[in-house]
Amino acid sequence: MSRTPQQIFESYVYAGSLTRNADALAESFTEDGVFEAPLMPAGAAFPRRLVGREEIRSAMAAYYGRQPKDGPSPNLEKTGYVLHTTADPDVFIAEIDTVFDGEEGGDDVTVSLVQIFRIREGKIARLRDYFAPELLA
Repeated sequence: MSRTPQQIFESYVYAGSLTRNADALAESFTEDGVFEAPLMPAGAAFPRRLVGREEIRSAMAAYYGRQPKDGPSPNLEKTGYVLHTTADPDVFIAEIDTVFDGEEGGDDVTVSLVQIFRIREGKIARLRDYFAPELLA
């Protein structure tokens, strides 16, 4: 049975943003899947383009390994998303507002982004992740 866009999206977010599990993240993709962050400058710590499940696995494991273990986590009660289906049943768009609690009583920080998913046989064949690169500096 094929997975729904919501199931695909939620498992991708859980594997990546919430648990930083590079193996699970890579398994969300087809063998030849492509992960792109087109707004990232060349040479940035966050990968700009990864091709193939194994490259996704190794590059994201390396990236997650460089992140502080006690870094900020999204506030899931305040964070929200909307999934948009398209005329193409293999394409959906995620519009996301991720909220991080403000430090020491400061204002919350909201990070807005858009992701475009192309699906094949229940896995991500191509993901384009559009966010402000300075957020990962």
